[in-house]
Amino acid sequence: MRTHAQAVVIGGGVIGCSILYHLTKLGWTDVVLLERDELTSGSTWHAAANIHGLHDNTNISRIQHYTMTLYKELEEETGQGCGVFQPGSLYLAQTEAREHQLRLQAAKAKLYGMNFHEVSRDEAERLHPLVDFTGIRCIMWEPDGGNVDPSGVTQAYAAGARARGAEIHRFTPVTATEALPDGTWIVRTPKGEIRTDWVINAAGLWGREVAALAGLTLPLQPTEHQYFVTETIAEIAALDRRLPSVADRDGEYYLRQEGQGLLVGAYERDMRFWAEGGTPLDFAHDLFPDDLERIEENMMRAIDRVPAVGTAGIKRVINGPMIWSPDANVLFGPVPEMTGYFCCNGIIPGFSQSGGMGLMAAQWITEGETQYDMFAWDMARFGDWADAGFTKAKVRDVYANRFSIHFPNEERAAGRPVRTRPVYEMQRGMGAVFGLNYGWEHPLWFADAQGTQDTNGFTRQNWWGPVGAECRMLRQRAGIIDISNFAKYRVAGPGAEDWLNALFANRMPRAVGRSCLTPLIGRRGGIAGDFTVTRLGEEEFWVIGSGMAERYHQRFFRAVPLPEGTEFESLTEAVCGFNVAGPRSREMLQRLTNTSLETEDFPFMRSQRIELGGVDCLALRVSFTGDLGWELHCAAEDQARLYSALIEAGRELGAGPVGSRALMSLRIEKGYGSWGREYSPEYWPQEVGLDRLVKLDKDFLNKAAVEGTLTNPPRERLVLLALDEADVTASNADATGGEPIFRGGEGIGRVTSGAYGYSVGMSLALGYVKGAEPGDAVEVMVLGRPHRATILAEPPFDPAGARLRG
Repeated sequence: MRTHAQAVVIGGGVIGCSILYHLTKLGWTDVVLLERDELTSGSTWHAAANIHGLHDNTNISRIQHYTMTLYKELEEETGQGCGVFQPGSLYLAQTEAREHQLRLQAAKAKLYGMNFHEVSRDEAERLHPLVDFTGIRCIMWEPDGGNVDPSGVTQAYAAGARARGAEIHRFTPVTATEALPDGTWIVRTPKGEIRTDWVINAAGLWGREVAALAGLTLPLQPTEHQYFVTETIAEIAALDRRLPSVADRDGEYYLRQEGQGLLVGAYERDMRFWAEGGTPLDFAHDLFPDDLERIEENMMRAIDRVPAVGTAGIKRVINGPMIWSPDANVLFGPVPEMTGYFCCNGIIPGFSQSGGMGLMAAQWITEGETQYDMFAWDMARFGDWADAGFTKAKVRDVYANRFSIHFPNEERAAGRPVRTRPVYEMQRGMGAVFGLNYGWEHPLWFADAQGTQDTNGFTRQNWWGPVGAECRMLRQRAGIIDISNFAKYRVAGPGAEDWLNALFANRMPRAVGRSCLTPLIGRRGGIAGDFTVTRLGEEEFWVIGSGMAERYHQRFFRAVPLPEGTEFESLTEAVCGFNVAGPRSREMLQRLTNTSLETEDFPFMRSQRIELGGVDCLALRVSFTGDLGWELHCAAEDQARLYSALIEAGRELGAGPVGSRALMSLRIEKGYGSWGREYSPEYWPQEVGLDRLVKLDKDFLNKAAVEGTLTNPPRERLVLLALDEADVTASNADATGGEPIFRGGEGIGRVTSGAYGYSVGMSLALGYVKGAEPGDAVEVMVLGRPHRATILAEPPFDPAGARLRG
C-alpha cells in the first residue's frame, strides 16, 4: 500500500469508485481507495439502480444526462459490463400540477438537447401494453431511461481507475484521519498509514462515522427502504423486447421490468429510521426482515395501474438501508472549516448521478471549482443548526414525500423552527408566514389571520394578492422588511483594508462612511458572491452578503490569510436588521431620530451610526427594493424595541411590515440580480453587468482567472423580460425560475428569477439569453407552454434611479 497519495477515497461503493475513476481521468493517478469490506458493501449492492435524466434542477439534469451516457462508454473503455438496460421510461401525470411539472421538464429537455417528449396514449399503450392509462392527463417518454447493474457499474469504475494507476484496497477499514499543521492528512488503517493532500469521505452508510474521525458531524440519517420483484409474468415472457419503466409519481411507487417479472418499490408514509445511534461496523451485505404491509397502499396503487402486478407471485423482497440528508440531496464539497477534506455523503439516486457526481468532485478537487454551480448539493447549505432532531424530522418528511412535487416557493414545515430572532413571536402575531433561510425563520408575507399557511402550486397561490398589497404599500408609502438573515461580518485592524482589497474585486471605500458594491470572483472567473462593504472607521469595515451562502463563502475568506492584528468575525447571529424603504421612508424614520436624513446630510451609499427610536443602529443608505430606503442594523437584544418603534411610526403613515416575497418582486422591477439565481460562479462579470466593479489595477483573489474571462465576449447576457399580460392571465401563472426561453422555436436562454411586478403592472422575469437584444420578442415556457415576452431596454421601475438617490 502506498504511503503517500494525492487523494484517499474512503468508501468502495458506486460513488467512491466513480470519484476515484474521474480523478484519474483528470490526471491524478497517485490516488487510493480504501474499502472496509468488499466493493459495493452497504447500500450500493441492493439498489434498484434505476437511471433517469430529468430533474427539476437544471444542473442536476445535466449531471444525470452525463451519467446516463457514460455507462456504455465505460463498458467500451474497461471491458466490464455495466448491465445497461435502456428500454425507456414513461412518466405519467394524474394531476394538473404533475402535468405542469412534466411539461416544464420537456421544455428544458428541448433547450438542453435531451430526449424527453410527450407521447399519445396510443403510443404509450404500444410501448407498455400492461399499463392501464385511465385517468392519465399527460404522458412523457424518455427513450434513454432504464436501469443498470449496481455491481457491474461499480466494478467498471474501479477497473477504469486501476488502469490509470489508482490503487484499491478492500477489507481495509480506516481507523483514524489526522489533520496535520501543513494542511495535509494522515489516514490510518490496520495495514499502514497514508499521507495525503485530500481525504474524500464517500463512506455511504458509514459517512457519519468516518466524518467523526475528523471531528466532523454530518446531518445524515439512514432509513429502511423496500422493493419487491415478482415471479415471471406470462405477458412479459411472451415479448421479444424489454418493457420501459413507469414513473407514476402521483401513485407514489416506481416500477420496471426485472428478469421476466416486474420490480416495484415505494417510499411509504409509514417510514422507518435505522441506525439512529450509528451504523454498525459489522454490517455489509445485510438486509432487514420483509415488512410489505408498510407499503401496502403503494402496492395497491401499482396494481391499479399495472394489474399484472396483482396476479403475479412475489419472488423476493429487498428491505435495505439508505442514508439521507435533510433535503435528500447529497452533502457535497470541501468542508469549509477544514483544508483538504471533501464530503460526498447522503446520495439517494446514486446510479442516476454517479458519473456526474464523480466528475464534479474530481473537478472541485483538482481544479478548485466545478464547471456547474452545484450549490443545491453543497454541504455548506447546512450549518451546526442542522442538528439530529432537525435532520430526523426533515428525513422523515423527504422520505415520505419522495415523489411529491417540490413547488416553486414551497416551504415545508418539518423540523422547524430551528433558529428564530427576538421578533419572531411578534411577527407571528401579525400574521407572518415564515420561510427558512440557513436555519433562520424569516417572514415571507403577512396574512390577515395568524396561523395562515401557504398553498402550493405552479400557478398563483393564496399569497399572490397579499404580497401585491405589501408591494404597493411600500412603493406608495413605506414598508419595513426584516433583513436579519443577511450575512454580516466585521473586519477590523491595521490590515483590514489590505485584506478586503486582496479578497474582493472592487476597490474598498477610502473614506469613512462610504460603501461600495463588490463581486467575489471564483476560481473560473465567475461571480462567487456579491457584497456591500462599508467603511466604519480608519481600520474597521462592515461586510454584508448572502445569508444562505455564509458557510459557502468561508472557503473564499479562508483562502486569503488575515494580516497580523486583523480580526474577522461573523455578526449574523448577534446583529439583526430591517430595511425601511419607500417614498415616505425618510419622513417615517425622521420621526424616530435627531440625525438628519436629508440627502445632503445622508447621501446614497453612505452610512452613519445613529440612534433611532432609542436604539443604537448602523444605518446604511441602500435598499434592495430599488427605492428610497435605509438598512438599519442593531444588536439582537434591541431588535424587538426597534421593530416596535418602526411599526408604530409606520402605522401613522399607512406603512407596515413587508415580507421577502414582496422584496423579490420589488428587486425584479428594478432589474437587480440575486446571488444563487442571477449571480453564480458559472456567470462572468460582463454577462451579469458587474464588470465595471472589477478593478484589474490591483491584486485580488482569482484575479488571473477573471482577467482571462474578461477578454472574452459574453456567452450570454442577463436581461429583464416582460411577459404578455393576456398569456399570464390565461395561465394564472408567472415565471419563477428555470423556465426555458425560445425565439422562433430555438432555445436561447432560461429564466433565473420571476415575479409579478405589482407596482408596474407587469409579469417580469430575469434571465440569460444569447443572440437577443432589447425589444426582441421571445417566448418564456411558463408551465412548459409558450408565453409571449419582450426583452426590456431598461427596468420598468425608476430606471434612472431618481427615487433611490432622492
